[in-house]
Amino acid sequence: MAVLIWLMVMALMVFALVDIIRRDDAQVKYMPKFVWLLLVILLPFIGSVLWFGIGREYPEGGARFERPVRWTRTAPPVVPSVPVDTRTTEEQIADLDREIQEWRLREEIAKRKRERGESAGGD
Repeated sequence: MAVLIWLMVMALMVFALVDIIRRDDAQVKYMPKFVWLLLVILLPFIGSVLWFGIGREYPEGGARFERPVRWTRTAPPVVPSVPVDTRTTEEQIADLDREIQEWRLREEIAKRKRERGESAGGD
């Protein structure tokens, strides 16, 4: 029975050592990786439990035993470009003038419809 417990502790220690070595420095909490290695080697059971309990960063979903993320340089994110208006300033002003005229005509039409509705309802 003691041999089985010893094998389980050794397996836990080896798993912890491999995890510490493969983990990126940014994912190690509270102490440097070297100190964690010494702790797990000198105190196999306690060091391994502490490592998996508080020494490493876990993904948002909780503790999952998966390969650590390899941090590599990637291209900067692609920012969608802002549409560029190729019209000249004079063309833009002319378009704005047409829009203003269109809104004035719509207001005039709406005003006439209201006047027609009031005079027809009043007769």
